[in-house]
Amino acid sequence: MNPLARQLNEILERENPHVYAMLSSLGKSIYFPKVGILSQSAEAKAKAKKYNATIGIAIENGQPMHLKVIQDTLSTYAPKDIYEYAPPAGKPELRTAWRKKMLEENTNINEKRIGNPIVTNALTHGLSIAADLFADAGDAVIIPDKNWENYELTFEIRRGAQIVNYPLYNEQMQFNAAGLREALLAQQSKGKAIVVLNFPNNPTGYTPGAQEGREIAAAIKDAAEAGINVVVLTDDAYFGLFFENSLHESLFGQVADLHPRVLAVKIDGATKEEYVWGFRVGFITFAGSSDAMLSALEQKTMGIIRATISSGPHPSQTFVLHALNSPEFNQQKQEKFEIMKGRANKTKAVLDSGKFDDVWGYYPFNSGYFMCLKLKTVDAETLRVHLLDQYGVGTIALGETDLRVAFSCIDESNIEELFNTIYQGVKDIETVAAK
Repeated sequence: MNPLARQLNEILERENPHVYAMLSSLGKSIYFPKVGILSQSAEAKAKAKKYNATIGIAIENGQPMHLKVIQDTLSTYAPKDIYEYAPPAGKPELRTAWRKKMLEENTNINEKRIGNPIVTNALTHGLSIAADLFADAGDAVIIPDKNWENYELTFEIRRGAQIVNYPLYNEQMQFNAAGLREALLAQQSKGKAIVVLNFPNNPTGYTPGAQEGREIAAAIKDAAEAGINVVVLTDDAYFGLFFENSLHESLFGQVADLHPRVLAVKIDGATKEEYVWGFRVGFITFAGSSDAMLSALEQKTMGIIRATISSGPHPSQTFVLHALNSPEFNQQKQEKFEIMKGRANKTKAVLDSGKFDDVWGYYPFNSGYFMCLKLKTVDAETLRVHLLDQYGVGTIALGETDLRVAFSCIDESNIEELFNTIYQGVKDIETVAAK
């Protein structure tokens, strides 16, 4: 094993042996090279005042070489802020700005010890980093039965972990904390579990309330007290899009110092929060018991980044930083929030009209981009294909009964027509089946 990896492992084992035990074989082996091209280039950048012939970019007239046809479209920005490589952990100013934003929006984190957010190539990359660091073959990854399908690729296909499902809703159609607790305690023989908490939930658009949040934290604590090391990943992709009386802060804050056997990891980003899907700017943030522990986890994360994408795109990091620092940012974001809330409220009003009750119900939703219909009379995939072929309407079929509808991309004025069309599609299929 590389001496740097061994040193990081010794730090983690000293600071919190439970967290060290959570690491995958790759997580234990990975490190960020301190002696190499990047470190030598960083030293040269600080000291080589005459000629810096280190890192592989081209310089012209004292600034990064660039093409005029590209710079003309980006003339607001200095070449140094878009053409140079960004550091593996991300643009320092952006990391600072995102941390400030995170603490302002999540007051329950303010008293906790957390690391500086590390920039990822959006949220999927953040989840992939977490999978690399903590998931080994056979490890349990606990997610609800209504989940984003990419979890299977990220944890099970790439890392060989075992997906363990529990029902998202209980009989009261609230978050099923008892099911989460049962799934966790079932891992006692393994002594380890990875839990992914995704709120607002994709695909249902559900976020728990305050009491449900406390029950989730209690379930995780029960598992820790039973001797299970628990990695808790809060997938906060749709953070901030809370339209009703639910939790308005990330559960990361509640689990950050819950128990020595619990490691909280927040994965979020500008992707959905700031409506910049194609920018691919996300963040991964660790909670920890000491600065030394957090530093070691950051070094290992940087090692994963260096070994995979080297570093994230610099231009989009600069664009997001510019937005966060803009005096118009909060007002413009609030305007978009109100549009999204209007679409969600309109969707609920249309569904609550009663005129569709013979063919579907719907799962509780209060946030995010999506909601799910629960079909009563037809197969979801059959309906999806029929709507696409006959009406030019796209939806997502999930299993036999569930149809996901993204109200986020439908103008409020068109939402009623959308559901009328889906209803007509159901009736078409019913008519054919009756013949």
